[in-house]
Amino acid sequence: MTVLITLFSAAVSIYVYYIPGEHQRYIQPLEKKVLWWLYWVGLGVLSSIGLGSGLHTFVLYLAPHIARVTLAAYECGSLNFPEPPYPEDVTCPETKDIAAGAVTLWSIISKVRIESLMWGAGTALGELPPYFVARGARLSGEAPDDEDYKEFLALQTSNVPKEITLMDKLKLKVENLVKNTGFLAILLFASIPNPLFDFAGITCGHFLIPFWTFFGATLIGKALIKMHMQMFFVIFALSEHHAEHLIQQTAKVPRIGPFLQATLTEFLNSQKRKLHRNPGDPVNQDASLLQQIITYLTFGIVMFFLISIVNSFAQNYHKRVSDAKKKRK
Repeated sequence: MTVLITLFSAAVSIYVYYIPGEHQRYIQPLEKKVLWWLYWVGLGVLSSIGLGSGLHTFVLYLAPHIARVTLAAYECGSLNFPEPPYPEDVTCPETKDIAAGAVTLWSIISKVRIESLMWGAGTALGELPPYFVARGARLSGEAPDDEDYKEFLALQTSNVPKEITLMDKLKLKVENLVKNTGFLAILLFASIPNPLFDFAGITCGHFLIPFWTFFGATLIGKALIKMHMQMFFVIFALSEHHAEHLIQQTAKVPRIGPFLQATLTEFLNSQKRKLHRNPGDPVNQDASLLQQIITYLTFGIVMFFLISIVNSFAQNYHKRVSDAKKKRK
C-alpha cells in the first residue's frame, strides 16, 4: 500500500509539473526554492561525512554566504535584496527599507535561517551511515569492514584500560553517556562541535537505540541549537563595527601587519562596491577566482570519493569471491 501511494503521488506530481496552465507561474518559483534548499542539504551531508578529507562546507560555503548577507545588510541599510540575483548573488536595492527600521542581528539571522537550517539538517542526515552500519552489524551478528566500528568493538573487549590512550578514554565516556542517558546525551553531543559524534552514532546503532531517538536528537542539536550558535558568531563577528575593528587589529601583526591590513581593507571596499552595482551587470571575474577554485576543488574531492566507493565495493567483492574459493578447496 505504501509503495502504491508513493508511486501514485509521484505520478500526479510529475503530471502537474509538466502540464501547461496558470499554475506554472507558482511551480517555477517553488522549484527554484526547493532546488536551493536541496543544495544546502547536500552541502550539509558532504560536510558531515567529510568525503574522507575533512571537508567542511560551513567554512567553504555557508559562512561566506552569511558573511555576504551581513555585509550587504549594513552597507545597504536593508535586507530586501532584489530577486534575482538574490540568493545566488547580493546587490543593494534602489531604496533603503527605512520603514523596517535599522538592520539588527536578529533580522539578519532571519534572512539566512532557511539556508542554515537546511545545511544543519544535511549534517544530521550525514550522521546516519555509522548508525545504520553498527545497527545492521548488531542485528546480523556479523562484523562489517568499517574501521570505526572495528575500533568500537576493540574498545568494548579491551581488558587493559590503563594502556588505552586519552582519545580512547573519551570515546568510552561518550559511549557510557549515550548508553545510559540516551536522548539527552545525543542532543548534548550534537549541539556542540564534537569530532567524536561518529562514535556516538556507532554506539546508538550497536545498542539498538531507536532510530527516531537518535535522529531526532541529532536533528534538533545540529539544525537548531548548534546552527544558531554558528550563525550568531559569524554575524556578530562580521557586523560593520566589529569587521572594521578586526581589520585595524591586524596592523599589530609583526612584519606583515600593515600589508595585511591594506589588503583586507581593499578587499572589504571592493565587496562593498560590488553591492551597489545594478542587477544584471557583469561581475568582476577576478573577485570570484577563489570561489571558482573552491568549487573545482570540491568537485574533484566528490569525484575522488565516488571512485573510492566503487573501488571499495570491488575490493570487498574480490575478498568474498576469494574466501568462497578457499572454503571450497
